[in-house]
Amino acid sequence: MTAPDTENEAPVTGGTPGGGAPQDASTDDRPQSRNVRLSSPMLKAMSHPLRRRILELMHEDVPRRAADLAELVDAPANSVSFHLRQLARAGLIVEAPEHARDRRDRVWMAAGSGYVVPTPAEPVEPEDELVLRAFMDQEALDLHDVIARVTAWVPDWSSGREKRPRATIQTGLLELTEEDVRWLSDRLGELMREAIERSQRPTEESRRLWRMVGILADDSLPRPGESPAPDPVP
Repeated sequence: MTAPDTENEAPVTGGTPGGGAPQDASTDDRPQSRNVRLSSPMLKAMSHPLRRRILELMHEDVPRRAADLAELVDAPANSVSFHLRQLARAGLIVEAPEHARDRRDRVWMAAGSGYVVPTPAEPVEPEDELVLRAFMDQEALDLHDVIARVTAWVPDWSSGREKRPRATIQTGLLELTEEDVRWLSDRLGELMREAIERSQRPTEESRRLWRMVGILADDSLPRPGESPAPDPVP
């Protein structure tokens, strides 16, 4: 969706949240930024698998109808319409009547260019923390599914049985300062936005949906159940 552009915010997709769910929701009002700050009600609305899929396909400058999305997600249009209304009620998408063909035509767009979970000023309520944990558990399941499909495909490609490239994997270890991390995260976000713009250009070539997952993680992050490692000495 988007990369964080301050040290106090983190993406909900392609990264690890920087804190619990905030108590209220608003659109980030910084210049040249339209990141929607996610609240617990928003995270609850995004917990449904089909709504998550729909939201992935929504962009603030690309109008979508239920019928368009139904074809992309392979679901009945009336079911997609219901979930669009739930996403709109949560403030994640907005209606775009300027793109409608008539009064009965309902067209939707994303409420912002990205979604972030801000670091709270103080610890959140337990129920808000549970909402965020449940959301991230679903994020993890989605990521595991992608990895499973890619690793199942790689042997066919590396052996020459599959000629068409279907995925790429890039990993590496970097020694970075906190400023470096923010710079790299910003650049990755810029690249994603450029890719989205490129995907909207008219072309005679066929397009397929590709999933991009970006994770920038401190290699000293403890595994579940482990104690955090001490901070390095400057």
